[in-house]
Amino acid sequence: MIMNIGTFVVSAILVGIVFLIIRGMVKDKKNGKSVLGCGGDCSKCKGCH
Repeated sequence: MIMNIGTFVVSAILVGIVFLIIRGMVKDKKNGKSVLGCGGDCSKCKGCH
């Protein structure tokens, strides 16, 4: 089966976006940041969820 060039381009763009999102999440995790802001530990932030 030959992949359509349009399908290939869209797939490559989506894979790139997912890669960048995951890389950003890993980078934030290494820097001590998280999605919750305080990492779920209320002693690290001013307020609780």
